[in-house]
Amino acid sequence: MFRIRTINKISPDGLELFPRDRYEVASDLPNPDAILVRSASLHGMEFPKTLKAIARAGAGVNNIPVAPCSEQGVVVFNTPGGNANAVKELAIAALLLSSRNILGGIAWGASLKDMADEVPELVEKGKARFEGPEIRGKTLAVIGLGAVGVMVANDAVALGMKVRGYDPYISVEAAWNLSHEVERAETLEGVLAKADYVTLHVPLMDTTKGLLDAEKFRIMKKGARVINLARGGLVNEAEIIEALASEKLGGYVTDFPSAELLACKRAICIPHLGASTPEAEDNCAVMAVHQLMDFLESGAIKNSVNFPRCRLEQRAPCRLLVVNRNIPNMVGQITTILAGSGINITDLINHHRDEYAYNIIDTEQRIPPGALEQLEKVEGIIRIRTIEQAAFV
Repeated sequence: MFRIRTINKISPDGLELFPRDRYEVASDLPNPDAILVRSASLHGMEFPKTLKAIARAGAGVNNIPVAPCSEQGVVVFNTPGGNANAVKELAIAALLLSSRNILGGIAWGASLKDMADEVPELVEKGKARFEGPEIRGKTLAVIGLGAVGVMVANDAVALGMKVRGYDPYISVEAAWNLSHEVERAETLEGVLAKADYVTLHVPLMDTTKGLLDAEKFRIMKKGARVINLARGGLVNEAEIIEALASEKLGGYVTDFPSAELLACKRAICIPHLGASTPEAEDNCAVMAVHQLMDFLESGAIKNSVNFPRCRLEQRAPCRLLVVNRNIPNMVGQITTILAGSGINITDLINHHRDEYAYNIIDTEQRIPPGALEQLEKVEGIIRIRTIEQAAFV
């Protein structure tokens, strides 16, 4: 019986996928095998030794202490693409909001509510104050061509925009889904210099923090508009406020408000609504649950942020899973110990990601306790786990 602890309210569409004869699911379970979370912060939480995985029902994992999890061999999953359509739709809305001064016009119109029969005439006289350009024919720079970025780029093409994409790490899958009308940009500076609109769709990391700053704003067109629905830290806040005040930039739409941005006339602050649709919550929960079940029952890893993607079709009754540091001769030491215990390996796969590696090893025989103890003592091995498949035993 696997124990799943839920934190936050998780969509029933996901939770109902857990077979109740094999899974116990509750928000107050001690010693869980896995944690299923949305936005609650897990920083500072002490994880039990039983914990094998954390699944975030969403794309960002800033609320999870990924590095400590890696050191304990805890696999951290996210659900990239689960909320992609929701964020894409908000990005398209942000393009229009940044361009047409729709919000300013609505606010002004609301101020006329007590003018009775004068309203139609006042509207006709005052509407010119809220004029804004169309997006058709303008150039959009899409920074980051993952699940969301590709959808935004494709829909912007359909709206008649000239789209240039920048992503030096674009995946093969994303490239297949990208419209052939999206022009590839070689450098960030090059794509920014030609853009009327810039939209960010990259994760927040040390290398992307403050990605757009005063230096980047200087090379952009006067009046260009920036959309940031990814992470607030991707933009240097003080410097974009200065660029907006000087009218170097025509507008900034962000999903990450601050007191300073709320006071900025040319900033439009959305209260973090990017993934706030029932469809996105359902999709992310379903993805997270499937990934957890696959990992707990077979050891397969997909969409982990700290360990490599790894899957092996099981053709033997017993399976050994090993998390280790990515250092030489680890596989050799593991197989030597198994051979010394008379264990016949039928299949093996080893993948690594940065400092860590993950092994799936299928065997004909159960691995005896003595061999498992030997493996645990090998320097560099972080965690081991065994699985037996009822279909074989």
